[in-house]
Amino acid sequence: MADTPRPAPVSFPEFQTVSTEAWQERIRRDLKGADPAALLWHTSEGFDVQPFYHKEALETLGDLPSPLLPEPAAPDRAWRNVPVVRVAPQNSGHDAVDQARISLDRGADGVHFIFTDDASTFDVDYLHSFLPLETTFIGYSVPHHPSSLLGRLLAASNELGGFLLTDPLTHHHNSEFASHLSELRTVIKLTQHLSKFKALTVDASFFGNRGGTNTQQIGYALNVAATYLQALPNADMSVADVATAMQLHLAIGTSYFLEIAKLRAVRRLWATLLHAFDLPPSLATTLRIHTSTSSWLQTTLDPHTNLLRFTTEAMAAVLGGATSLTVTPFDSLYREPSEFSERLARNLSIILREESQLGRVLDPAAGSYYLETLTDTLAREAWALFQATEAKGGLPKAWGTVLEELRIVSRQQFHRIATGEQVIVGSNRFTQAEEEFEFDPKKLLRSRSFDTTRAAYPTEVLRLVTAMHFRRQLQQNQRAAVVLLGQDANRAILESFLKTLPQEEQTSLPLPELAADTLSVLFSTPETVTLMYATVDQYHALAREVSAPDTADLSIHLPTLLSSDVATMQAAVERHGFQELSVNTYKTDDILARLQGKT
Repeated sequence: MADTPRPAPVSFPEFQTVSTEAWQERIRRDLKGADPAALLWHTSEGFDVQPFYHKEALETLGDLPSPLLPEPAAPDRAWRNVPVVRVAPQNSGHDAVDQARISLDRGADGVHFIFTDDASTFDVDYLHSFLPLETTFIGYSVPHHPSSLLGRLLAASNELGGFLLTDPLTHHHNSEFASHLSELRTVIKLTQHLSKFKALTVDASFFGNRGGTNTQQIGYALNVAATYLQALPNADMSVADVATAMQLHLAIGTSYFLEIAKLRAVRRLWATLLHAFDLPPSLATTLRIHTSTSSWLQTTLDPHTNLLRFTTEAMAAVLGGATSLTVTPFDSLYREPSEFSERLARNLSIILREESQLGRVLDPAAGSYYLETLTDTLAREAWALFQATEAKGGLPKAWGTVLEELRIVSRQQFHRIATGEQVIVGSNRFTQAEEEFEFDPKKLLRSRSFDTTRAAYPTEVLRLVTAMHFRRQLQQNQRAAVVLLGQDANRAILESFLKTLPQEEQTSLPLPELAADTLSVLFSTPETVTLMYATVDQYHALAREVSAPDTADLSIHLPTLLSSDVATMQAAVERHGFQELSVNTYKTDDILARLQGKT
């Protein structure tokens, strides 16, 4: 229309276009002679990230990548806020359903029930009466016999929304994988008519929560998916049926931009994988990515820092294109989450959506010089790893190699944490010297559910057992304890101790050589503490002798805390050949004093 205002062209003639060369020259000038290579970020992924990116970075990628536009989780939701509710073994689940109702009433968009056993006693009718199955988004993690639960759910309602997480290949490795295929085909067949339900979840969080790199989490997830796409189709089920039933579950860590790039890269590679199976590109756009905040860097020390970690992790998940998100309560490592911590976890996602408006734009990273380059690099590295694993026979044949690679990168992280190169706020840097724990260290270390696989475990367990030792001194408790620090803790302790010494001593003191299967322990009496080491067999023998709690099956579980009277424990430690850890003339007292900054 004639009276419609026309926008004036926007230009800034006073600002000239700055070339890459001009920016690089300015960087060199600001460095005042320092080597620009010192600004490179040597990532744990094995590739370097530049300190500066410009438009030429996109030109090296060829055509500018198209924005990734996943289908929204719901008409009014870019992603779903899905808290976890755990169902006790052999339980009707009434309490869990009641807890889920509260979460949904207070802002959650769905719920994820996690069963530690089969769900044979779970009251489906009670669930359906309070959370209608046809309108409620519900996930079910069921380790055994998922088809039985699905059958009962479908008997209650002919429509379901949500997902099933069972993934026997990842959770059981190569142990009788073929025996699980029939069950997986059954759950896919049962749910083929359900457009809002995913029956086959690839649980890539297994790799991320054990210290795996983002490259490994993507690459190995594709290996698992490829195995299902090859093994499950038969005369009654096509490869398209299997692909349609799939979704991915990824753990989101704290490296903000890498995590955004990880989700973007996995979407691109999913399309590539489906193309390799002659499936149409349209099928890739329906991929659901369920995400959860990672346990790998979660801590018991200064636990409120977990809230800050989970905030960046949640932001990375939604900006990267997750379709559902679980935020873990900050205190879940050391107690049953409280109503307070569950509310904070649930509200984090709500704030990101309602106040930060993060769901308004799909793929906001599209076109970013840095993030497009990072996405492309991560995708290339992950695809190369996927191909290398497939060349070894794929999964499950390569499981031994996969687990060894995970062990290597986790040990590298333990080393970086011990030396301070990798910071865990509140654990190895910026710590609370006089921290008061919100839990009983002794009770926590006795718990079989305590997660000892995390990056911070060697650091925090040393602090916990030191606190236990001084508490026993004050109480004049005449019992002794042996605490398992872990397979890599001695090396981490020694390297951290070495950094406290003068430079000339650091270079002259050789660290003791320990066998690969050596376990690190701390032996504590009311009078003294001693850092020691022992083999797995020696530790098993000691555990059996002192009749530790929770040692019903020592072949699969090493008790973290052993306790007995002082005389019995002292004699057993000597009899089973435990050795004190020392560096030249430095013994435990010297090592612990320096680690705690008391010298």
